[in-house]
Amino acid sequence: QVQLVESGGGLVQAGGSLRLSCAASGTIFSIHTMGWYRQAPGKQRELVAGITSSGTINYADSVKGRFTISRDNVKNTVYLQMNSLKPEDTAVYYCKAEVVRRHWGRAENYWGQGTQVTVSS
Repeated sequence: QVQLVESGGGLVQAGGSLRLSCAASGTIFSIHTMGWYRQAPGKQRELVAGITSSGTINYADSVKGRFTISRDNVKNTVYLQMNSLKPEDTAVYYCKAEVVRRHWGRAENYWGQGTQVTVSS
């Protein structure tokens, strides 16, 4: 099996910063894209940022210039540095990884349990 464990959420004032981490463990041959999603109350889950194994990155327009995604392929870990946080960034943040568990296997999506980020005004 594969587990994704997130950490780093919390309560911060507007304009502050937080850094989220998500570590994948278990039976892993390789990981393709890793990404962060968020879901606010009453809203659909949305992509925040994604990064491929070769380092190609994309961001949601709402976080461009404020958030930075990165990954450590040796540690199977993805990070999200969030600066200049706004109250509208308040949500549960989830990481997702496209994991290949064995050679010639197909990629499967795995999700973390979510971490709460609350930005007060």
